[in-house]
Amino acid sequence: MKNIIVTGGAGFIGSHLCEKLLNEGNHVICLDNFFTGSRKNIEHLLDNREFELVRHDIVEPILIEADEIYNLACPASPVHYQYNAIKTIKTNVLGVTNMLGLAKRAKAKILQASTSEVYGDPIVHPQREDYWGNVNCIGIRSCYDEGKRVAETLMMDYHRQHNVDIKIIRIFNTYGPRMAENDGRVVTNFIVQDLKGEDITIYGDGSQTRSFCYVDDLVRGMTALMNKDGFTGPVNVGNDGEYTIKELAEMIIELTNSNSKIVYKPLPSDDPCKRRPDLTLARKELNYEPTVHVRDGLMKTIEYFRTTL
Repeated sequence: MKNIIVTGGAGFIGSHLCEKLLNEGNHVICLDNFFTGSRKNIEHLLDNREFELVRHDIVEPILIEADEIYNLACPASPVHYQYNAIKTIKTNVLGVTNMLGLAKRAKAKILQASTSEVYGDPIVHPQREDYWGNVNCIGIRSCYDEGKRVAETLMMDYHRQHNVDIKIIRIFNTYGPRMAENDGRVVTNFIVQDLKGEDITIYGDGSQTRSFCYVDDLVRGMTALMNKDGFTGPVNVGNDGEYTIKELAEMIIELTNSNSKIVYKPLPSDDPCKRRPDLTLARKELNYEPTVHVRDGLMKTIEYFRTTL
């Protein structure tokens, strides 16, 4: 049994990770300040004697013993991370520094949840880990994009300077049950609008592309990286199927058999035109392969929102 800290453990991805780690026989300490996380995401775990919930903001230091740390704490959708941009970048700089200090003191392995947003609006497609990105460092999304880039820098410097055992995972668009209905991300926006009988809003002309990874596939990639000795990453984890935003909207309308229509609005600033992971490194180092097709994952997500709306 390992003692494992999951920061942001009451969030969408964090709650699924906590569940998997508990099922594997570990003791899990969930740290969350509930800015975007929700108690209902981990309520079913509270009776498990190997699960601890601690209300804590990682911008403040904390002293806990641990064998492994998964650092997921940070708002991940534009609506939430732009709501308090300064807080977002503090989480990615001060918070990551605190977690690295904890890992150094406890001699724990630490995994940083980075993001495909470090590639910005990419001019290389699909995105490989050796691509340095095309990010606007003063744009409205930069609190998140640049924050995550600094988080990766801190991870590598603690590894080089203090020999901390680090892992960096670059997460591409992830979806599934327990997403917040108000998070402003495209999958939730479309499903919620559709189930409410509203028109589906596409920003731009719908030709921009994304790749969508079901949460179970992502969590499997995260634990595979943590358990891979001698490999720090960064490594892309996601699903390399690529869809236009218009195709996604049409698929959701088809799966729900709804009468929703598509309406178009102007594209927000700095919104990337293309996004798809090159998974060559993940396949080689982690034996990773996404297994859930987008249609199957969307049906599970739609059923979740049918019960919660």
